[in-house]
Amino acid sequence: MATKTSIFSSVISRSPMITSEKLVGSENYLSWSASVELWFMGPRYEDHLVTQEADIPEVDRVQWRKIDAQLCSVLWQSVDPKILLHLRAYKTCFKFWTQAKGLYTNDIQRLYKVASAIVHISQQDLDLSTYIGQIASLKEEFLTVMPLTPDVGAQQTQLDKFFMVLTLIGLCPDLEPVRDQILGSSSVPSLDDVFVRLLRISFTQTLPFDSTSDSSVLVSQTNSRGGRSGTRGRGQRPHCTYCNKLGHTHDRCYQLHGRPPRTAYVAQSSDSPLPQPPSSSASQASVASVAQPTNGSQTVANGIGLALSLPSLPLTSVLYTPECPFNLISISKITRTLNCSITFSDKFVTLQDRSTWKTIGIGRESQGLYHLTSDSSPAKMVPRFSTLSSLPCESCQLGKHTRISFPKHLNNRAKSPFELVHTDVWGPCRTASTLGFQYFVTFIDDYSQCTWLFLMKNRAELFSIFQKFYVEIQTQFNISIRVLRSDNAREYFSAPFTSFMSHHGILHQSSCAHTPQQNGVAKRKNRHMVETARTILLHSNVPFRFWGDAVLTACYLINRMPSSVLHDQIPHSLLFPNQPLYFLPPRVFGCTCFVHILTPGQDKLSAKAMKCLFLGYSRLQKGYRCYSLETHRYFISVDVTFFEDSPFFSTTSESLPVSEVLPIPIVSPT
Repeated sequence: MATKTSIFSSVISRSPMITSEKLVGSENYLSWSASVELWFMGPRYEDHLVTQEADIPEVDRVQWRKIDAQLCSVLWQSVDPKILLHLRAYKTCFKFWTQAKGLYTNDIQRLYKVASAIVHISQQDLDLSTYIGQIASLKEEFLTVMPLTPDVGAQQTQLDKFFMVLTLIGLCPDLEPVRDQILGSSSVPSLDDVFVRLLRISFTQTLPFDSTSDSSVLVSQTNSRGGRSGTRGRGQRPHCTYCNKLGHTHDRCYQLHGRPPRTAYVAQSSDSPLPQPPSSSASQASVASVAQPTNGSQTVANGIGLALSLPSLPLTSVLYTPECPFNLISISKITRTLNCSITFSDKFVTLQDRSTWKTIGIGRESQGLYHLTSDSSPAKMVPRFSTLSSLPCESCQLGKHTRISFPKHLNNRAKSPFELVHTDVWGPCRTASTLGFQYFVTFIDDYSQCTWLFLMKNRAELFSIFQKFYVEIQTQFNISIRVLRSDNAREYFSAPFTSFMSHHGILHQSSCAHTPQQNGVAKRKNRHMVETARTILLHSNVPFRFWGDAVLTACYLINRMPSSVLHDQIPHSLLFPNQPLYFLPPRVFGCTCFVHILTPGQDKLSAKAMKCLFLGYSRLQKGYRCYSLETHRYFISVDVTFFEDSPFFSTTSESLPVSEVLPIPIVSPT
């Protein structure tokens, strides 16, 4: 059996040239690359095109390098010498193939060429078989750049890309630089981006041009169309039989005859002004005035009056000549009437008051005519920087790149309970609570904003707490949690936690690195809890070792308060519509209370109650949580008397400075 090396040697000796069609650029890259792939597949050396030398085992690397060098020399022979100047620095098949592919496979340019060929294809003088062959070839190339896919999202992307290319194909010649810039961009813009970019470009509508006339004068844009011939109605626009567009005829088609010279000629100076439409207040009296444009023809003016085409340019003694197809202004007349000077450049014209040198009008050059605009701001004389914001600049990205602004409000709240649950771990606190807790974790239902808060002694307890929470939700509401959203804390990505999520089909969404705002609901809820807990501790002068009770009480109360996110609805009522908000009347946190002593065997003269500190409510019992500083024990009882106006701690006893009450948690470096 022949070895792979012998097969390669026979192929090299028999067929040293891959294809007779050398690579000359993007226009024949597809056919050239297909020939190269077929040639490499023959001796089974196609892996040299997609594999780097570093990925080859050490024992085979010497033989691989030898064969790859010979194959690369054959690749060099299949490229035009002009192209080889750019590619001969790549001396392995993989680097050569990858570089050529990167240079000549711009998807948007290929799609543009294919779509343009499809739009303009016609049989003309071709025989039928050649015409059908061209159709088949275009179909194959179109499917190469726009492959069929069952993915609806991919279909929408391809559809937008195709219509974006059709938009570029139909642009007028004036926008060729913009089209070339879009086609040459490194990333393919979306259809909406192209629309926005084109709409930003300010250009003037093409005006009819008379090939028999040499004159081109300053034109004023007005809201009325009184200066146009009355014989042409809205539905009777001229039609060109050459380019099939409206607005001009065959003898004035730029595509057929070329563009007119881009030189602006000033109207001949005469005592009578050129034709101009009057304002509504202009006199319509019969005046036998004669206007003479630069082409020597004469036309009779039907009226004379005042025209306010622009607020800053009041024009007097304006002749109304319906036969004139343009609204024209005499340069000599306007300079004398308005005492202004006019400066022409290749792109702009500026009108300035000679007494104040203030700009009173500007115009833009288009098709050999200068068009006055209603905006007299001199800022229009320079390019607008808004059109430069989308220009790709690698140096600007490296030197000026900033973070994307995060939206303040998104209307994407969950539609049902526990469709999305937010979670976050807070802590550690510098001082442990009375029961040794240093952390707490919250679970927030996105639909109702109802919050579950659990105290923890260390982060390792998170998984067991989440298991209990999941079972509780499933049992009490007969609903499974669909999505859990958290930050990138390690405890959320432990092996047991990940396995549990995967086993129960829960999607785990995590925020990007150093982007806590993506878990903003849980972060903001934790802040709300801590701020409320800090406030009630300070108000009652309760020592900060009771921060755990304060946070639990804050969660209990916040769940039973109206929320602006819910349009003033109450979270607890959304989840438990048939339950009362409070099973027991709420009391002032930190006040003095007296708990009835129920211990049997008490002396008849002993006290019947114990003085305690009120610290909140029981989650599973219908009673108040009270703490005895004498016995250092918690009591849950319904037989409690409250002195709500009497804080248990005075300001001079066990109270602490404001800065030490529920301090900011210590952030671990890991």
